[in-house]
Amino acid sequence: IYRCTPQWFVPMDRGEATLRQKAMQAITDTRFVPEKGRNRIGSMVEGRPDWVLSRQRAWGVPITLFVDRKTGQYLNDAGVNARIVEAIKAEGVDAWEAARAQEYLGSDYKAEDYEQVFDILDVWFDSGCTHVFTLESGKWPELSWPADLYLEGSDQHRGWFQSSLLQSCGTRGRAPYNAVLTHGFTMDAKGLKMSKSVGNTVDPLKVMETNGADIIRLWALSVDFTEDHRIGDEILKGVADQYRKLRNTFRYLLGALDGFSEEERQEANLPPLERYILSELAYLDRKLRKAVDDFDFNSYVRALTDFCNEDLSAFFFDIRKDCLYCDAVDSHKRRSYRSVLDILFNALVRYAAPVLVFTAEEVWQSRYPGSDSVHLLEWPEIGRWEDDDLGTEWTALRALRAQVLEAIEPMRREKVVGSGLEAEVAVPASAALSLQPEALAELFITAKVRLADGESVEVSRTDDHKCGRCWRHIPEVTEDGALCGRCDEVLNG
Repeated sequence: IYRCTPQWFVPMDRGEATLRQKAMQAITDTRFVPEKGRNRIGSMVEGRPDWVLSRQRAWGVPITLFVDRKTGQYLNDAGVNARIVEAIKAEGVDAWEAARAQEYLGSDYKAEDYEQVFDILDVWFDSGCTHVFTLESGKWPELSWPADLYLEGSDQHRGWFQSSLLQSCGTRGRAPYNAVLTHGFTMDAKGLKMSKSVGNTVDPLKVMETNGADIIRLWALSVDFTEDHRIGDEILKGVADQYRKLRNTFRYLLGALDGFSEEERQEANLPPLERYILSELAYLDRKLRKAVDDFDFNSYVRALTDFCNEDLSAFFFDIRKDCLYCDAVDSHKRRSYRSVLDILFNALVRYAAPVLVFTAEEVWQSRYPGSDSVHLLEWPEIGRWEDDDLGTEWTALRALRAQVLEAIEPMRREKVVGSGLEAEVAVPASAALSLQPEALAELFITAKVRLADGESVEVSRTDDHKCGRCWRHIPEVTEDGALCGRCDEVLNG
């Protein structure tokens, strides 16, 4: 059974500057994340028919209009509209009843000359108006129109994004947003849609009871949110491992910086390794800022995690642990190291704060008890440390270090050496760059390094004795367990 009824429309192609043209221009002027969203909503608006606003429903927001029974034209009178607005504001939509028609029309019109419309407004028009009462109502003076960002699922190109676009273009001539970000949907571990009936749902509250809220945040920022993504126990275990590595980085920093004071700070004449790490930190800062601007949180988390694991834990911290534990407290190298650790701490805790909300606050308060929240801080300005030439040189040194560690590993597995500290290494002279053999031995964490004419790395076991304090094998140590000159001076000097 088909029933033909009159409806209310918003025409898409009426007038010189049509609503469709305005909307298409607004789509061109809006930033879309991901970019494919522009074509998706653009193709929908380009081919859509007129917008049907009316619904024959018994509930919802009414289309509060009167229609002239003779001409068929709706009544557009500011006084009538004001009385309707005040009544609905005070009493709700139930105030739109036939018995009050004359009250709304006032003395200038007769109720019998007008048909009162009782059609219900399309709910998408309601949703499309949200920018008005959130950004223009004055209730939140810190907000301004248009919105910086609209955020919803990819299905809303057909829904909220589009209804907001059309409503705003029709009344204000442009989109109500500067940018639109769309996300995919969360599936179970097998990639299936979650369903209570199937029993494959993941309850965030239960995840928080087991792992804490920061694990959920880390997971959410680790996936490609622009596509459908998965969650499950095994996936969360991997995220928990990632979290522990980040947390361990902060634990190390807190321990290594215990007792650090401004009097100890040393930022002039830093050793090359410290200057290189600060350059890498500045490079990380640049990557993180770009990731934030691009809403690329996956890259943000990956860059932060890789820096903590690869540049710090497996490299910088590993090399400098000898200096931290064995050098004199007031030595230039140790002061330089701890000064750089302080810079790292104050930067990394800020970088982690948007991701690991509770952990970052815990870390911050552990070092600065009673201070303002880390979430009230701004990012540090550390671009001055960036050094491309230093980065190029140390990239080559790290590649050489990787070759040395790879060459030592078979001897360690065969128990020829217990660790790299028992190994002497010969490296190609052409690959040594600016560092002297002693500095290379510190970089490789080996007993000794010599420069050779060959093209490959060669490893042998050292004959030198082991210092009983720092465990380094040095010619000056007369027997295993005796002290080297440095350790003797630190303990007895």
